[in-house]
Amino acid sequence: MSYMDICREKAAQLKTKEKVNILAIESSCDETAAAVIENGRVIKSNAVFSQIPLHAIYGGVVPEIASRAHVDAVDRMVDHALSEAGMTFAEIDAIGVTYGPGLVGALLTGVSCAKALAFALDKPLIPVNHIEGHICANYLTHPDLTPPFICLVASGGHSHILMVEDYGVYRLLGCTQDDAAGEAFDKAARVLHLPYPGGPLLDKLAQNGDPNALKLPKAHTPGEYDFSFSGLKTAFINATHTMEQKGIEMRPEDLAASFQHAVVDALLSKTMRAALDHHVKALALAGGVSANSGLRAAFEAACQKAGIKLYMPRLDLCGDNAAMIGSAAYYRLLRGETGDMRLNAKPALRLV
Repeated sequence: MSYMDICREKAAQLKTKEKVNILAIESSCDETAAAVIENGRVIKSNAVFSQIPLHAIYGGVVPEIASRAHVDAVDRMVDHALSEAGMTFAEIDAIGVTYGPGLVGALLTGVSCAKALAFALDKPLIPVNHIEGHICANYLTHPDLTPPFICLVASGGHSHILMVEDYGVYRLLGCTQDDAAGEAFDKAARVLHLPYPGGPLLDKLAQNGDPNALKLPKAHTPGEYDFSFSGLKTAFINATHTMEQKGIEMRPEDLAASFQHAVVDALLSKTMRAALDHHVKALALAGGVSANSGLRAAFEAACQKAGIKLYMPRLDLCGDNAAMIGSAAYYRLLRGETGDMRLNAKPALRLV
């Protein structure tokens, strides 16, 4: 039998297996990660190698450096994940991997590793969309969460409002028309002379600031649930430059709090409008920006007032990790969606 025949047969058998263990690999940007996940809900291990120290001196991710670091770390992370789970390759049922969106060189490292493992071990290969992985981080945190629900995915490269109609079935309600929320946070942090990665540091600074100290504009977008952050970012940059030129002093804490408030207000208002318009009973947050303290507090208050159940990933699952990829891979496996040796990286991959 060919590899594809063997894997199709194994994938069909796994749909009825009581416990399915998936080894997942994530390498879309600047974290090299591997994890073992049971039935899409239980974390047996979750190993992450962060490249932040490698990129910090450049003020952002350098794709070539990221790719080389992934090549160096991916085998170690796979070994670490298996060791932490107390398992061997023989006990792994399938291999899941992020194949997009992301940096093409970084993605290729993870995809190549996953394909080699799947072929050598005769295991089904399951391609996973990185954005879907962020959504599925909520399944690892909340065993009671099941579709349908609305999810806000906010990260350095993505800002989407999605209707999660079923496992693996999504409908796009709105998205950013320019900068993503996390990208806007990082650019504002740079203006405040905060080191990379600036978003979390801006959040920490904002906790001791006045969110109403600096008035910033609200963006008007064509789509009812769409976002735009480029104008807000530009207004913030212009305001800080003008104050510097005129010798006007404003506490960095107040500037950070004002910018964070403006971004959170945009994300909150559009997402809550979508949730209320679609009469959902559950709303989830996902992505790196879902770790922002101001965002979490604002959504907790708004959802409590609206009678909507709010789900948020654990803080360690908000950023890029392989556990979320393993969760998404399990539900793709149940739908019979497996890959083959022709799988390639897709840096501009869309979820819907």
